[in-house]
Amino acid sequence: MASDGPRLKKPEILAPAGDKKCFLAALAAGADAVYLGLKQFSARMEADNFELGELAELTALAHDSGRKVMVAMNTLIKEDELGRAFSLCEKLTDEVRADGLIIQDPGMLNIASQAGFAGSLTLSTLANVGAPSALATAAKLGATRVVIPRELSVDEMRTMGEKCPDTLSLECFVHGALCYCVSGRCYWSSYLGGKSGLRGRCVQPCRRLYSKLNRSGKKSPGERLFACQDLELGVLVKTLLSIPRLDSWKIEGRRKGPHYVFHTTTAYKLLRDNPDDSQARKMAEGILDFALGRPGVRARFLPQRQYQPMAPDKQTSSGLLAGKTRAAPDGGCILKPRFDLLPEDYLRVGVEDERWHATISVSRATPKGGSLRLNLPRHKTPPAGVPVYLIDRREPELKKILGEWEARLKAVNVPPPSPEKRDLRMPRPAKRIPLSDMIVSSSPKKIVKSGATPCLWLSRRTVDSVKNAKMFCYWLSPAVWPENEEETATLVVRALRAGCQKFVLNSPWQRSLFPDKLPERLRLVAGPFCNLSNALAIEETRSLGFSAAFASPELPGEDLANLAKASPLPLGFVISGYWPTGISRFGLTGANVNEPFFSPRGEAFWARDYGGDIWIYPAWPLDLSAKRRELEAGGFSFFAAMDETPPPLPDIKRPGLFNYEGKLL
Repeated sequence: MASDGPRLKKPEILAPAGDKKCFLAALAAGADAVYLGLKQFSARMEADNFELGELAELTALAHDSGRKVMVAMNTLIKEDELGRAFSLCEKLTDEVRADGLIIQDPGMLNIASQAGFAGSLTLSTLANVGAPSALATAAKLGATRVVIPRELSVDEMRTMGEKCPDTLSLECFVHGALCYCVSGRCYWSSYLGGKSGLRGRCVQPCRRLYSKLNRSGKKSPGERLFACQDLELGVLVKTLLSIPRLDSWKIEGRRKGPHYVFHTTTAYKLLRDNPDDSQARKMAEGILDFALGRPGVRARFLPQRQYQPMAPDKQTSSGLLAGKTRAAPDGGCILKPRFDLLPEDYLRVGVEDERWHATISVSRATPKGGSLRLNLPRHKTPPAGVPVYLIDRREPELKKILGEWEARLKAVNVPPPSPEKRDLRMPRPAKRIPLSDMIVSSSPKKIVKSGATPCLWLSRRTVDSVKNAKMFCYWLSPAVWPENEEETATLVVRALRAGCQKFVLNSPWQRSLFPDKLPERLRLVAGPFCNLSNALAIEETRSLGFSAAFASPELPGEDLANLAKASPLPLGFVISGYWPTGISRFGLTGANVNEPFFSPRGEAFWARDYGGDIWIYPAWPLDLSAKRRELEAGGFSFFAAMDETPPPLPDIKRPGLFNYEGKLL
């Protein structure tokens, strides 16, 4: 049942922590809850993250202070990792006593239940629950909270709140880094080298320099065409207070330092507690100005004034500009800072993809306009004029506050563990049933290979132009938004009435677009964008009425073989065609659709606009045709080819194996 009105209670402030100091900074600033990751299964594996013993102490301190601790186990889980994930979840239950888990993999809902975890279960943005109807399916599978996408406007957030079931609450980001691609719909880093964003290993290819071809056919100078500035809702958060069931304001930043955590938490607590106080708003804005993130943008938050968060001609590096490098007489470099620098302040020289990029600690206090020598290795000595950013501040006041919380931590009593013996139960593997292959196209006019099921992306054009719907299978878009959900639902109904008997859903949550009781001949397949990588995740889709499933296209061959042996549903795989490296709702700035653009390493890509979403494709297609017999022998029942006609592209001599012969980190 959906909520019939707004709640009067204040939303919690949920602060990030990548290490102990950041955790203490969050508590000191008055955060109601802290979220963090462990050494495994965290979507921010570059953060320091936490050991279980340390986390148990910090959680006891948080509970003594009336705060909550949310643990992010929000990565894809491979088949051979299920046992470790289950064991870790048991320890979070019995030893740490965490208040909640943040997850993306549907299999983690199953694991948490079997481990006896009684806290809240939050579906991360990586789970991509982006439309109102999806909330019902999330609740049905046992989720208690959903993090809504950062691409939504305040009006769309309100629609989500008004349609939210009573057993769910919502959480939204109010501050922090933005990704160009939709969370859970980005394969860019993985496709280039196996470091998956869905596994917390993203190398941020969207923040690199990209060049285009000019009229003479030569590459233009590189620009940061896809690098986003930070989300900063600031004083606009007042409009969130009346949204039903929006119970948590989340600050991104598990790779940031304690200064950032303390200041952003302080600012948003001020804004929440004093929504009509102009002095408090002014104070909060001043605090955010010195929080050391990137420049802030509203992105799509205001429906009448939507901003592109990309700014190719502006700073896209995190931190406050402290100045630019100058040549020293002896060949080194110095910085004359724009403001006072304190001992142990942390500086970044340049940005990540420059060869001289480095992070260094300030060795001594340096006044505004003074000279600070930057002690860098000779091979990283930058030329004059390279920007230097202050990325973490070590002010004495904050150090004193953290010291006081350190003393409280040492005095905390950790409750003894209450272990209970449990065993992980696995679903029964399905018998292999050969099914027909699929060829997926956006045009019903294309000639389809004999013997394969012709598949069309669901759209008004494809539904209107198909005369014999029984022959076709419709694929739903992997990104359904509040603004186009009603049309999607209408098209599903029309396709069903026309006799269509097979649909591929590219999110488990799209199940809510179909009748609760499925007609006998209707077959629903969990599509490749569901990112299914273990048998328990597939079991969750089976419980919803799916009759077959695609494995995640990211998986290497060894992991695919493990999954095929254990899958409780007939399993399929995308074997060829243009697989998107990412999908974005932020449009394009600088690049053009149907024209190539190039990374610093010469990798070519192209973009296409589908229904207002930008799909980014690599110039070299996926091609695992030579692995088909191996996959069939391993237990795969069917295969799909993505039929996409690219624009004229340079000839890229690169195999399209994705991660098949490598490792998924």
